[in-house]
Amino acid sequence: MSYTRDSPKSPIKHCFSDNYHINKNPNSVSYLTKLTVVSIKYVTQKFNVMKKLILGLFVIGLTIPTFAQKVERLEEVIVIATNYKYLNEVNEEAADVPVKLLEKKVATYDLKGSDFYQDDYDLYYVSFYIPEGKILAAYDKDGNVLRTIEKFKGTNLPPAVYAAVTARFPGWAITKDAYLVNYHNKKGTTKKYKLRLENGDKMIKVKTDEDGNFL
Repeated sequence: MSYTRDSPKSPIKHCFSDNYHINKNPNSVSYLTKLTVVSIKYVTQKFNVMKKLILGLFVIGLTIPTFAQKVERLEEVIVIATNYKYLNEVNEEAADVPVKLLEKKVATYDLKGSDFYQDDYDLYYVSFYIPEGKILAAYDKDGNVLRTIEKFKGTNLPPAVYAAVTARFPGWAITKDAYLVNYHNKKGTTKKYKLRLENGDKMIKVKTDEDGNFL
């Protein structure tokens, strides 16, 4: 259908703009009816388009969270230790956090990826340091931990050690402590605490194992 006058962009606007002209011309009633029908069809078409658009956005909204959730699962990284035997031997449930972190670093160290690795050598010594202590570890050419010498100072004592010392030496203060670990892949592992106790002008040194047994 073609429209007269200045061909408005929207039939709805044309209908309202021609209303005054139609009231003056009674013969234009049929034209108003046709124009109204066209306007209703136009509105219906626009409504259908909006419904499809809203439905499309709703489907996209449901799809995006699912996609994001899959990406999040793919980004998860699991660190696997290569030296299970070493970790099992030196693991102390009540040990302080810095001790556990450095021992885990020793177990997961990538020897073959280091700058100094060469196939010609069968034994490597690597030192690990943190403010609370250090570990000297010996590796074979495959990156397996053969033995370690570990020493930590100023760490939190296990409850069993602290309870045993305070029970045996009431009134004494623990002024210094050292946690010593010696690991050997064939001879086993030893763990002990060296403590210095003070009571006024008196000073003594004691040793215990990780369970609080005096050595």
